[in-house]
Amino acid sequence: MTGAAHGRILCLLAGAVLLLGAGCATVPSGGQVVTGKPAERDERVDDPYVRLIPVKPRPEWGPAQIVSGFLAASASFDDDHKVAKMYLGARNSWNPGLRPSVTVLTTRITDPQIVRASGAQATVKVTGEELGTITSDGQYTASSREFVATFQLTKTSQGVWRITGLPIDDKSGLLLSKDDVDRALRTVNLFFFAPDQQTLVPNGIFLPVVNRQTLPTQLVQALLDGPTSWLNGAVSNAFPTGTRLLRGVHVDKDIATVDLSKEARAGSIEQMSAQLSWTMRQLSEIKSWRLQIEGQTVTADGMEPIQPVHAWDANSPDGQVPHGENHPNAYVVGPSSFIGPLEGDRAQALVTGAAGRLSRPAIAPDYGELAGLSPAADQVLVAAPVSGSPTPRVLLTAHAGARFTAPTWSRDGTLWVVESKKDESWLWVRPRGSRAVRSAHWGLGGRDVRAFRLARDGVRAAVIAHIDGRSQVQIGRIAHAPDGSLDVGSFLPVSSDLQDAVDFAWRDYNTLAVLGRAKRDSQTLPFLMPISGSAITPLGVGSLGEPRTIAAAPGAPILIGTRSSGKDQICRQHAPSNSYSPWICPTAAKDPNYPG
Repeated sequence: MTGAAHGRILCLLAGAVLLLGAGCATVPSGGQVVTGKPAERDERVDDPYVRLIPVKPRPEWGPAQIVSGFLAASASFDDDHKVAKMYLGARNSWNPGLRPSVTVLTTRITDPQIVRASGAQATVKVTGEELGTITSDGQYTASSREFVATFQLTKTSQGVWRITGLPIDDKSGLLLSKDDVDRALRTVNLFFFAPDQQTLVPNGIFLPVVNRQTLPTQLVQALLDGPTSWLNGAVSNAFPTGTRLLRGVHVDKDIATVDLSKEARAGSIEQMSAQLSWTMRQLSEIKSWRLQIEGQTVTADGMEPIQPVHAWDANSPDGQVPHGENHPNAYVVGPSSFIGPLEGDRAQALVTGAAGRLSRPAIAPDYGELAGLSPAADQVLVAAPVSGSPTPRVLLTAHAGARFTAPTWSRDGTLWVVESKKDESWLWVRPRGSRAVRSAHWGLGGRDVRAFRLARDGVRAAVIAHIDGRSQVQIGRIAHAPDGSLDVGSFLPVSSDLQDAVDFAWRDYNTLAVLGRAKRDSQTLPFLMPISGSAITPLGVGSLGEPRTIAAAPGAPILIGTRSSGKDQICRQHAPSNSYSPWICPTAAKDPNYPG
């Protein structure tokens, strides 16, 4: 027997004994909970998982044992939670279904306390540490707080204890440990269209794994159900209202067939195909697929009836990602007051004069304009063109006591920046050729915001906000109202693993590169942080001095601006394709930033 096979059997055996032991997969201690993988790997929702074998209640068990057994059995989705329901009284209406709401705890509760027992009635209290919640549409929100709940139990006429009162208000929720969630659920991305109707936007959800054979059907059905409440209103779905799966997604020799109801005829075949392709490519067993409507194969213009799942890369949330060494050069602030591209390990002077002295420079995606901050970060300045000695002009001046975040661009050339001071902030937006205006609908107006970055899809935004005494990374969404106004809000914590975040950048549509301190760390370090909230991954090894800024882009090396021995340096990994490669700091410069 191989070591791997022996480990799998041990995991299954551990799961058979009321599942009170430790889980068999590595999971995070905060944030969203998914399979423990290096952050740079694509998440495959059909990876092997441990099937939980729940234990039925025993006649001799007292109230505390019944509650403990119920919590363990709740993590099994087999037969519609058949075994877990055996722990309940006959009149209890608890019915989680396949898409339950979940309260995620750090560990399973194994020591319920009987706080009252009188005759045939008992009250049992459970306590633990809450990590977050998952709504019935799969949306996760991180939260770190103490959890306390009580169960009411009654002894039946047969003399056995059963639960008659649950602490879950909606009668459909689950209390699961992080190991339970890792074992029974997977995070997946559903893809919907940004307002430009070209760019896809990922919507991460938790999906219960009932069995691997039904995963393709579950995934496509979730896509047809539409975006979560968090992203609803910010994206559009190409599938017309009422579109249904006529039968389960059939997979034959790595070719999937998706058969939709007649309502799909009113939708765009191209857009529906793009959404399906990007969603189904997460399943390793599917290499290509065909789309049918009422059993008849339909095709997009210029496409074959059977299309590969990677046929719609033009709709990527990251835009056109370069391959190999063709990634864009980062721009840095050189030691002689210039801004220029980083070519190899040398910074080349491009922008000189007053514009070259800007801090935190950001180059527009079309390279037509440069933005940056004054040394005190109390002014936003812009300059064009991006070459020579352009004259910078002041775009914004901060209120007294306020300062600006580093500017960020969207693909259409719109400039975004947040002005902030203690317990107050304002979002400023300036379309190309227009004046800067303050967003009337800004969800963090009562917070001190330290950083703001748009995702390349233009719909999601990440921030570092000072909340509860620490700097926290959160993700929000941008919704466009019919009158043209923007609603930038619904910010949710990404992870409670990281504290005191300093700076971040979007590495790709799934991952942030972040400078901050993990729990129990004493110094600021770089990490990869999946926005799904799975475990943060340390990035590189070796000394970095005092890391201050970080730059990242799809397919490009991650760069860190640091200060060591009184000198500014740009650090990169010796082998950028290896997340654990040592850091080297060969360039005298600061404030790295990739265009766009």
